[in-house]
Formats: sequence, C-alpha cells, structure tokens
Amino acid sequence: MKTLLHYLFLLCFNILLPAVHSQCIKDQQQSLLHLKKSLQFDQPSRQTPLISWNSSTDCCSWVGVTCTSDGHVVGLDLSNKTISGPILGSFANFSNLRVLNLSSNTISGTVPGFFANFSKLTSLNLSGCWLNGIFPNEIFQVPTLQTIDLSANFKLGGSLPEFPKKIGSLQSLSLSETNFSGSLPDSIGNLKMLSTIDLSNCSFHGSIPSSLFSLPLLSQLNLSHNQFSGELAISNVSSNLVTLDLSFNNLEGQISVSIFNSTVKTVDLHSNKLQGQIPTFLPSAKYLDYSINNFSSIPSNIGDFLTNTLFFSLSSNNLHGLIPASICNASNLQILNLSNNSLSGMIPQCLTAMRDLSVLNLARNNLTGSISNVEVTEDSSLQILEIGGNQLYGKVPKSLAKCTMLEVLNIGNNNITDSFPCLLKNISTLRVLILRSNNFYGGIECLNTNGTWPGVQIIDLAHNNFSGEIQGILWRTWREMMATENGSLSTIAFGSHTKRKTLASMKATSCIRVSDRSCRGYQNVVPSRAHESCLSDPTNRLCNRYADAGSSNADAGTSNADDGYSLEYSVSVTVTSKGLEMELVKILSIFTLIDFSSNNFSGPIPTEIGEFKSLCVLNLSRNAFTGEIPSKFGNMQVLESLDLSQNKLSGHIPPQLAELTFLSFLDLSYNQLVGRIPTSNQFSTFPPSSFTGNKGLRGFPLTVDNKAGFPPPPTMNGRSPNSGHHHEVNWDLISAEIGFIVGFGVVVGSLVLCKRWRKWYYRAMYNILLKIFPQLEERIGIHRKHVHINQR
Repeated sequence: MKTLLHYLFLLCFNILLPAVHSQCIKDQQQSLLHLKKSLQFDQPSRQTPLISWNSSTDCCSWVGVTCTSDGHVVGLDLSNKTISGPILGSFANFSNLRVLNLSSNTISGTVPGFFANFSKLTSLNLSGCWLNGIFPNEIFQVPTLQTIDLSANFKLGGSLPEFPKKIGSLQSLSLSETNFSGSLPDSIGNLKMLSTIDLSNCSFHGSIPSSLFSLPLLSQLNLSHNQFSGELAISNVSSNLVTLDLSFNNLEGQISVSIFNSTVKTVDLHSNKLQGQIPTFLPSAKYLDYSINNFSSIPSNIGDFLTNTLFFSLSSNNLHGLIPASICNASNLQILNLSNNSLSGMIPQCLTAMRDLSVLNLARNNLTGSISNVEVTEDSSLQILEIGGNQLYGKVPKSLAKCTMLEVLNIGNNNITDSFPCLLKNISTLRVLILRSNNFYGGIECLNTNGTWPGVQIIDLAHNNFSGEIQGILWRTWREMMATENGSLSTIAFGSHTKRKTLASMKATSCIRVSDRSCRGYQNVVPSRAHESCLSDPTNRLCNRYADAGSSNADAGTSNADDGYSLEYSVSVTVTSKGLEMELVKILSIFTLIDFSSNNFSGPIPTEIGEFKSLCVLNLSRNAFTGEIPSKFGNMQVLESLDLSQNKLSGHIPPQLAELTFLSFLDLSYNQLVGRIPTSNQFSTFPPSSFTGNKGLRGFPLTVDNKAGFPPPPTMNGRSPNSGHHHEVNWDLISAEIGFIVGFGVVVGSLVLCKRWRKWYYRAMYNILLKIFPQLEERIGIHRKHVHINQR
C-alpha cells in the first residue's frame, strides 16, 4: 500500500511541478491579452485567431507562447496567423524575448527600432511579410542574436553595417528576395560563428570581401542574383564549406584552379564573366555549374576530378578543342552539358556508353564525324540526348533502340542522310523528337502501328525530304496530344538511389510560358535533397522555387555522402512557333507541337489531327497537301499557331476555325482556297498576308485591290508551291467589266436612237452650263435663237 501511495505521490508531483514552475506572471498575461486585442487580422476565419489566449488559462500554455521556469515570456511564435497592419508598439513590452517569429503574415509598414533593445534576442524571423522601408542597422548588432531571417520581403530595404569584433554570435543570416543593397563590409569576417549566409535576389554590388570565404564555420554561402563585380580574391576557403552559389552576377577574371576543399558538394558559378581554365577541386563535389561564362579550356585530366560528380555543366562558354576522353572516368555522372561552345572533333564513343548517364547535351558545337559512332549499351540510362546543331553525318545509330528510357532525342540541324528512324518506334517513353534540317527522306509509314509514342508532345520533322501521304492511324496513337488535362513534361528528376528515373509533373495554364529567370538562357538544373516530396507533390512551394530560379538552395546542395541526392533537369528545345524561331528554355507540361513543314508530304490532311485537343502549334506549310482543311480543326481549343501555307489546299475555310479563341497566328497563304473568309473577333486580327495568294478568297482583310495580281510566292527547290495547276476564272472581275459595258451602251444608245431623249438631254445640259457659267448666255444667245427658228 505504501508503494502504491508512493507512486501516486510521484505522479502528482511530476504533473504539478511543471505547472508551478511555468506559472505565467500576471503582468505578462495582461500584456499578451493587450497585444491580442490590438492586433489586426486579414479576414476573420471560422475559428477566432489566438482563441487559446484568454484570461482563464495560464498564458504559458497558450499557442505560440514560450515561458521560462519563473513565468517570463521569452518566445512568441505568431507565424502564419493572418496578422495584418504594422508591427505594434505593444511588442516592446516583451523585452526579455529570445525568439520572435512573425513570418508568413501580411504585416505592412516598417520594422520598429525597439527590437534593438531586446538584449536577450537570439532569433528574429520576419520572412514572408509585406514589410517595407529601411531595416534598422542596430538590430544586426544585438550581441546575442544568432538567427536573422528577413527573406521574401520585396520592398524591405537596407544595407549591412560594420560588424565590431566583439559581436560574434550571429550564425545564420537570410536576406534573400529583399531590396537590400550596397556593398558587403569587409568586417563581415568578424562574424566568426556564421555558418549560413543567403543574400540571393537582392541588389548588392561591388566586390565580394575575401574575408567572407575564410569564415571558419561557413558551410552555406548563396550570393546569387545580385550585381557583384570584380575578380574573386579567394585565397583561403573555409574547411566546412559545402555549398557555394555565386550565379547571376558580374564576376570576372580567373579563379584559382585549386581553391575548393574536400567538403564542397555544390558549386554554382553560372551566368558571370569568369574566364581562363575552369577551377578544379578534390573529387567530392556532386554539383558543378560553370555555364554562361567565358571559360576557354578544359583540363585534359578533368575526369580525374569528377569521380563523385552527378551534374557537370560548361554550356555557353568559349570552349575550343576536343572533348577530353578522360571525362568518361566520371563513372557517377548523371548530367553532362557541354552545349553552346565551339568544341570540335568527334564525340568520344565512351560518352554514350556510360551506364548512369541520363542527360548528354552536346548541341550547338562544331562536332564532326559519323553519328553512327554513337554507341549505346544495353543497360543505358539515357533519358535526354541532344546532339543537334553540329556537323554530324551518316545514319542514325541502331543502338539507340536500346535506350528504353529515352524521352528527348534532338539530332536536328546536322547532315544526317537516312530514312525515317523506325528503330525508335518501340520506345514508348519518347516525348520529344527533333529531326529538323537534315537530309531525311522517304515516308513515315512505319509509325502506323498502335501504341507508338503515346506520350509524345513535340515532333519536329521540318526541312527534310520526307514524302508520301500521312495515314490517319499515325495520329490516333499520340494520346498525350488528345488529353484535355495537363501533361507531365516539365522537369526530369534523377535520383542517385533509383534505377528507374521518374518524371516530375508540374501544373501550367498556358501553352508557352518561360519564367523570367529562365529567359536568360539557363537550362534550369537544381540539386535537391527532398526529391521525393517534389515528385509526390509537384506543386510543392520548394520544388517550384527550385524549378523557377534554377539555383541551388542552401539545404538542397548539402546532403551528406550517404544521403540521397537528386537533380531536376528542365528540357530546352528550339522550335518554330507563330512564324518565329524561338528557344523554349523551359517546356511546361502542357506545351505540344507538330512541325512537318518544308517537306514533300502529299495527299489530304488527316482529319484525326482535329482530335488533338491539347495541341498548341501545328505547322504543315511548304508541302503538297491537297483537299480541304478539315473542319475538325475547330476542336483544337488551345491551338495558338496554325500554318498551312504554300500547299495545294482547296475549298472553303472552315467556319469552325473562327471558334479557336486562343489562335494568335494563322497562315493560309498561297493555296487554292475559295469563298468568303470567316468573320469573327479572332479572324479580324489576322493581317492580309495570312490569306494572300488564294485568288478565290474574298472578304476582310482582303480588298478588291489585292484580290488579284499577287506577287509569286517564295519558291522551294526552284519551283512554285502551286505550279502545274490551272488558273480559276475570276468572276468578280468579269462581272464588273460586263456591268460597265452594259451601262455605257444604254446611255450612249439612248442619245443616238431616241430624238425626244436627245432633246431633253440637250436642254438639261444647257441649263446646267448656264447656271455654272452665266456669261455664256450673251455669247450664244443669238445663235440659240437662230437654231430655234430653223427648228420650227
């Protein structure tokens, strides 16, 4: 019995002891209730904000309130509580606060200076609010402050002050996506405890202090999307540095070739003006991006420094010479991008034989040799192969049929001479096929089988010598273009621990959309530790931030060697849309395109194309298609660009085309179309050039003057696109001429044959002349009387 009582006593003691020691001080409770009463909230929700804050309970148990054992309030977490209005002076009553979190509210106004009086403050989080004005510099110098997060306050300005040596407790500083400006003080090197610095997407300028890189505990440094300039004076780098992001600045000069230590995992230097030889490092980095700079040479032994690297990009530099064969020693490489350079010679055969390589982009160089030398192994992981824009010749290698995971194949703009690569028809994962501007010939009948490319979204066969008719069954297999929901081509994710790579889908609302930062020409590839959440929830805010910004996040690039490490690669292609050639740096999931222009296809246009309800761009121009335009084209409700010019199409323009409200580009010129042009708000926006060269067409925007006598259309292969066809009779012109002749004959014949009509006409004309010229009466009056007498 004593034992039972003993346990009951201990139980009651353990329950009551915390309550006694965390009893809220009365004046603290009153201050909190006063704060609640003075706060403004955006919109009243079904549940009253801060409902647990009431006088009947202990304030230390309230949501968002943290107390010490003696009842003093030391922590306030009011994040995401729909608080609006300015930061009130009521907060000044809590000078003992150690933690204050007001993030993710719609707080407006400036940051009050009394926060600098919180002598015990260790963490201040004001991120994701609507703050404006200038941030008080004194707050940065609170001696106990360890974490400051002001990110995502786009109108909040300020600059960094000088940091005395005695202030050294700051560990994390985040000012990303604010309007902070000015230069970085060299005294930032006095913050010896700093481990994380994120100043991305601000307006800082000037040189980067060398003392910043030598901070002993620094592990994450992100200075991307600023205006930093000058050379990088780096002599001593922190031994703890894991992530370095200096992308989208104006840095120039050369970088020491061996500045990085064994702990670095992510280095992002893209979109600067750096030059010379690319920097090398101990083989620990997993993500290396040196694209869009002025680097000129690749070390011949580069592969020895890439043994653990997953992503390596040198695209858009001034690289010359051969691709070093040693790069094949990078056995873990998943993404290799050397596009947009001046590399020459042959493609090393070992590159495409690398088992784990998922993306190989060598497009737009001066590479030569036979494309037949590209060999792919049986267990190839290739998902994206881009070797277009070179000088490759020969036939499409048969080994490509082994790429059972291939999603993007771009071999356009080369000198390849071959028939249609039917060996690709069994690759069910194919989504993008670009064969444009080569010497392909013959028909494409081999595609007339069920199940060929059900997910294809872009197929570009333009500027070749393909010929023959296109059967309707071909179009029935491309189910992705028939879908009314969003597709799934956006970014391709690559995980180091997954053999089967998966495709991340993202929502979109228009056919073509290029993000602001993507417009700079950077192919967005980002490292991510949380790739599983990105794939399961593609609308995740973090995933979207990665995909849009194209920059490495501090947490994203710092995974340990044992952690899962993944990459997302945004596909980029050059297409012809709306009459213009453009590079789509980021293909959103809903974008679809068919371009068969400048070939020798003939026969009627298959009506099955009208079932492509998700098609954005259709270009069948400069062929020999005959027959009428299918009326089912009116079903393609998201079509933005339609080009059927320079064919042999006849009949009327289907009125259903007037229902395509998204259609912003239309070209039906130089065909044999007849009848009236449909009238609609959409058709009224198209210029006359959209319909010129069709002598039988009438109506707006064509006029009488430009119905006939058109200049000859551009020739293709030395012949007019409509040569060999009879000229139609222009009845409008003939009827006008007949009407003029008949009217003239009636008037003149009446004057000659009818005496009474002649006399009336003479008197009428005489009276009109006298009214205009009265002086004629005196001159011809005598003559008129003489004539009158004689007539009697």
